[in-house]
Amino acid sequence: MIPYTTEPLTDFSNEENRQAYEVALKKVQSEIGQDYPLIVGGERITTEDKIVSYNPAKKSEVVGRVSKANKEIAEKAMQVADATFKTWSKVKPEVRADILFKAAAITKRRRHEMSAWMTLEAGKPWVEADADTAEAIDFLEYYGRQMLALKDGKPVQSRPGEYNKFGYIPLGVGVVISPWNFPFAIMAGTTVAAVVTGNTVLLKPASTTPVIAYKFMEILEEAGLPAGVVNYIPGPGAEVGDYLVDHPRTRFVSFTGSRDVGLRINQRAAVQNEGQIWIKRVIAEMGGKDTIVVDKEADLELAAQSIVKSAFGFSGQKCSACSRAVIVEDVYDQVLDRVVELTKELTVGDPTDHNNFMATVIDEAAFKKVTSYFEVANSEGRIVAGGTADDSVGYFVQPTVVADVAPDARVMQEEIFGPIVAISKAKDFNEALDIANNTEYGLTGAVISTNRDHLEKAREEFFVGNLYFNRGCTGAIVGYQPFGGYNMSGTCSKAGGPDFLTLHMQSKSVSETL
Repeated sequence: MIPYTTEPLTDFSNEENRQAYEVALKKVQSEIGQDYPLIVGGERITTEDKIVSYNPAKKSEVVGRVSKANKEIAEKAMQVADATFKTWSKVKPEVRADILFKAAAITKRRRHEMSAWMTLEAGKPWVEADADTAEAIDFLEYYGRQMLALKDGKPVQSRPGEYNKFGYIPLGVGVVISPWNFPFAIMAGTTVAAVVTGNTVLLKPASTTPVIAYKFMEILEEAGLPAGVVNYIPGPGAEVGDYLVDHPRTRFVSFTGSRDVGLRINQRAAVQNEGQIWIKRVIAEMGGKDTIVVDKEADLELAAQSIVKSAFGFSGQKCSACSRAVIVEDVYDQVLDRVVELTKELTVGDPTDHNNFMATVIDEAAFKKVTSYFEVANSEGRIVAGGTADDSVGYFVQPTVVADVAPDARVMQEEIFGPIVAISKAKDFNEALDIANNTEYGLTGAVISTNRDHLEKAREEFFVGNLYFNRGCTGAIVGYQPFGGYNMSGTCSKAGGPDFLTLHMQSKSVSETL
């Protein structure tokens, strides 16, 4: 494969970089409140019904108003995507990859601008937004190179008198349903994985972050992607999402979001609708309840830092976030005390201020859900930090630590998707590992230990798709830590990994007798 290096993160301790981000913020702030159309086959379509995107840190501030798709527009988009597939699927893989490389170059030029949109539309602090944009660039670069590595298929054996070839062909029309928590990286990554493999896409981004997706459509157009390859149709899941998942011409669904919605999509996709001649493929990443295990033989400062950063980065709104910590009793009090100290030092406020580590949760529904767990936490353990919230201006929830929680408690089992970490005590490492495995999820996990036998035991028995030793449990890097989990965390599709593109293609074996 052509050598690949990841996009470095921006060093905001550098004054020049800080000023560049401030300029980008001012530019984006001058552009908020605009209307955005749908894009179907390159045609801009405006509807009276709008999705209104608000700034979660200033809940009355409109970031943008996006035309809302309905079933009729979804059907038109399907017809366009279906027709475009006939030509796009024949375009050489090298040409498709070049469009991704061009889009990556454009994104690099617009890097701070794209990040600034996420700061305003998703409430992402500078560092989190910058990492999101860097990951989007990485997906574009990595999948382009992966396609070049796969374009000639894989070697198979031939006997005397025959010639055998094994290659890959595209699937067809894919429905990409992307999330709000990585509104650029995951949205772009899942879209271009489908595109570079020769498929066409109906892109339905999250209704809370549709403007960022529109900005990405501009980048794809500038990069030379033909009209109709990606069709931008944000709309209600119950109307547009269900319609497209059920559609007989839908060949695959690429979904990132909650367990309940993912299961619903999987169930609907399994039904053969009239005129459908294939089994739909579902690629799903559905969340987690992720644990950091702290052994008694461990760097305890590293343990506390890892818990706090993994729990509260982007307000805990990552499927990989540390929402549970299990600490061996010998060091429990020491680590807990340090976690509380570090949590109380975190700065919480408007994400446009680069001094703030944490900002808001995404919207009113998230605010109500997350804060409803305060009462649960008080009944199941002790809130030793945080436990307060304020939605008078924006949806701010203080980083919250809940101590002395039983392994089967609700705050240890349910995906809260907010800045709350529950902490349990284990009598030894074996029990800690058992507790770590006692959820229905299996996405990420981490072990902080200097005991090699314990690390090897975790390597074998900690049942998660992404396991980290002596670091936090968030921050998988494209091409380095392929991302995806087990059980109710999804289909373990491993985004940013060497086999992800093959999920968007079907293999074909051709044998010729000579």
